[in-house]
Amino acid sequence: MRAALVDSEGRVLLRRSAPTPAEADVPASFTDLIAVVAAERSYGAATHAVVGLPGVVDYEAGRLLWAPHLPEQWPDQLSTDGLTAHLGLPVSIANDADLAAVGEAWFGAGATSSAIAYLTISTGIGAGVVHGGRLMRGTRSLAEVGHSVIDWSAWRDGAPCTLEELGSGSGVARAAREAGLESPGAPEVQAGAAAGEPRALAIWEQAITACAAGVSNLVMSFYPSTVVIGGGLGRQDEFFDPLRQMVLDRPGHHPDDLRIVRSTLGDDAGLSGAAAWARATKPV
Repeated sequence: MRAALVDSEGRVLLRRSAPTPAEADVPASFTDLIAVVAAERSYGAATHAVVGLPGVVDYEAGRLLWAPHLPEQWPDQLSTDGLTAHLGLPVSIANDADLAAVGEAWFGAGATSSAIAYLTISTGIGAGVVHGGRLMRGTRSLAEVGHSVIDWSAWRDGAPCTLEELGSGSGVARAAREAGLESPGAPEVQAGAAAGEPRALAIWEQAITACAAGVSNLVMSFYPSTVVIGGGLGRQDEFFDPLRQMVLDRPGHHPDDLRIVRSTLGDDAGLSGAAAWARATKPV
């Protein structure tokens, strides 16, 4: 969990972090972290808060609907009304990939592009799309490409089949366990692939291929001029470079002028995105 005070240009002025608790009835540690940062007066009083959450958000109702990587009790307790009352600040809730997409579009790797798609490849996989500085969204968060099916035969058989299941850090770890690797984490698989260990290499290449297919689907669905790749896994040279090349080597599946670039804001993309959230989501 990370909280930051940011200025209107997306610059991070102050930050704090804490581990996400594995089990918690009430996300008190989460709201306390925000409150500590909001109470800091060295840079002036905070005017509002934007909370990025890893799951499907109902923007109209202002609540988190589903978040597979958070304690299962949290979605029912995270809402704009509840957080506003608790913090004493106006609060907006955002899908974390949407928030990072806004950050990269306004202040990062997509700042010179008219339309960007952002894909984060980490423990999970999320995406957001920004056209003309405005986030594409409906009543709920859009571009949930991480949960899109990329292996229809596995989907038919009830096996792992989505982009997140096949291409994320958690997907790599699952595949490594199934292959019998002693150290099944994504970093260990990456190291094994670099050393030429056959099982690790196969798992690593499968994840890259899955994410390349995910990027291609994202491009053909929203036709951005720039795709920004973020996340702890996606930003790695050994992952990003072959993914990018694999997508660009398939003419006809992307615009001729498509750019695929690495996130420049890194882990701060969502924090910076909070500075432009109101502008990127203001009703027309």
